[in-house]
Amino acid sequence: MEPTYVLSDAERDELYGVLSAVDKSPYEDYSAFSRAVGDLVDRGEVPAFFTEVCGRVRNDRETGAAEAHVLRNCPLDAEIPVLDLDDPVADKHAKKKTFVGETFLELFAQLVGTPLLSYGTRFNGDFFIDVVAINRYSGMQTGFSDSELVYHNDRTAHPVRADFISLLGMRSPDGDYIYTGFVDGRDLLKHLSEEHQEVLRQPYFFTPYDVFSRDNNGDLTVSEKHAILENHHSFRYLDTSTTVAEGSPEIAKDALLELKNALVRADKTRHRILTGDLFTFANQDGLHSRDKMEINDPERARQRWLLKTYAFRDQAAADRHADRWIDGVQGRVGDK
Repeated sequence: MEPTYVLSDAERDELYGVLSAVDKSPYEDYSAFSRAVGDLVDRGEVPAFFTEVCGRVRNDRETGAAEAHVLRNCPLDAEIPVLDLDDPVADKHAKKKTFVGETFLELFAQLVGTPLLSYGTRFNGDFFIDVVAINRYSGMQTGFSDSELVYHNDRTAHPVRADFISLLGMRSPDGDYIYTGFVDGRDLLKHLSEEHQEVLRQPYFFTPYDVFSRDNNGDLTVSEKHAILENHHSFRYLDTSTTVAEGSPEIAKDALLELKNALVRADKTRHRILTGDLFTFANQDGLHSRDKMEINDPERARQRWLLKTYAFRDQAAADRHADRWIDGVQGRVGDK
């Protein structure tokens, strides 16, 4: 995928200087950290080029011009630690003492107008998640494994799902080619009949919770019955897992099969996230995957590290989930 914008080295360094001045930790007090980033905007310290780029992304989303964007040569922390994959979260908290990557993602979210959210029972409720190959999930169908991932939304089974996902390449090993695939929901609709679209809009389906979610909350097994197609082109679907609920009409199976066929036929975008790349895309208005196209050193590939955020579409979407906020922190939701 061609980048939406490539920062020059001078632009990257200028933005780095602004971001590195934030001295709050997003892991100790997210609210104070978020306010400190907002202060950069209020004081007019954000370089004009970055404000303009974020405005372009926001406009593309609002007008429907694009659901996926790439920014290249983004500022990162001067030191990127190698994480212990037995417990990468604890190891990051112990080793990572600067937060340029987190500040960049927070600033991007604020300028684009998409408030971040986190989940109270995952990663200590952190708003910045590490997409790494956790050892105990090796080979499993979860984002925190070393496996490929089928087309899906993040947190398909959960009632609260992000509208947008952003992935910042902290470490992308040279010589190993792992791509993030994306299919726009509008392209899926082109291959679905009106009749089957209407069936997919009914609560005839369910999705099992992923292994990582079950490990963090033993009460989670499967979702409630849900529709697959919502709004105009929002899809709630995990390929190979979302299936027809007991008691649903026979046509629900036909509609699910047509969706699977549509997923094969629809146009797709793939992007290899390089170190310093930001890949941001719609989580509900599209589906995404992980494709291991060429792995020449499996152990090196397992050190790939993406810093990830979940975001609501806008403040109104965040406000609709206000009753789910816990710990007094806006955007932190429960896991049920």
